[in-house]
Amino acid sequence: MKIVTNKIKIAAIIGLSIIAFSCTDVVDITVPTEASRLVIGASLDWEKGSSGNNQTIKLSLSTPFYDTTPNPVTGASVKVENATNGDVFIFEDQQDGNYTISNFVPIINNSYNLEVIYNNETYIAQETLSPVTEITKIEQSLLGGSDEEELDLTIYFDDPADETNFYYITFLEGSDLFPTRVVLSDEFFNGNEVSIFYEETEADEEDEILPGDTVDIYLYSISEEYYNFTHRLIEQSDNAANPFATIPTRLKGNCINPENPDNYAFGYFRVTETDYRLYTFEEQE
Repeated sequence: MKIVTNKIKIAAIIGLSIIAFSCTDVVDITVPTEASRLVIGASLDWEKGSSGNNQTIKLSLSTPFYDTTPNPVTGASVKVENATNGDVFIFEDQQDGNYTISNFVPIINNSYNLEVIYNNETYIAQETLSPVTEITKIEQSLLGGSDEEELDLTIYFDDPADETNFYYITFLEGSDLFPTRVVLSDEFFNGNEVSIFYEETEADEEDEILPGDTVDIYLYSISEEYYNFTHRLIEQSDNAANPFATIPTRLKGNCINPENPDNYAFGYFRVTETDYRLYTFEEQE
């Protein structure tokens, strides 16, 4: 009987395999391609308590959809000018797509102009460095999230009254490759204490938050333009796996090509102040 049963199982499996393979068609999808564009990663972030002198701007070329090989740009000219006082900062080519400087001077409420020259094309952008409030408190619990056995935390900060502010907050836990990102406008909480909740939303037994785990927390003050750009970017990335979501659109940053507007660059030039905290989770009582 066992031999017969096994044969029946094998036959059933083979039959299902035939059905599965017979219903499988190879579909070739043609992905539209275009000429590579310059990608500018220029985030000049001044962490509270530091000099902010060391900064890096990254340049690369866009690649086809299925190509994951980095395409760094070398040989470009990169400089940032303080439009308020005229100081000019030249970034040095490290021959790997990184352009660095060790004497940058961040000044609150000053405007900065970026200029990148590559392949005889000039790209420019401007941002203003606004101050950021401090994180006043961090609390962890087991009660705030979707799983009452999972540790979570909440950060608090005070939004300055009688002024318009925009915030970008990131949480990077443990060995995660990408941070959890939040953007906020103070339109509905101007002048009040703000609380931001964080939990590991896709945790399993291997990556759930445990006592001793750490999370890097950054609170940035950003411009309204960067708020709008990042809000759309997060919205589109969060909807990537939703078949019913709105079709993503190409996001244009603030890096323009004034002489050849159609040949604009991808990416964004931002100048921000940030408050950083490294939080270590503790045993929950």
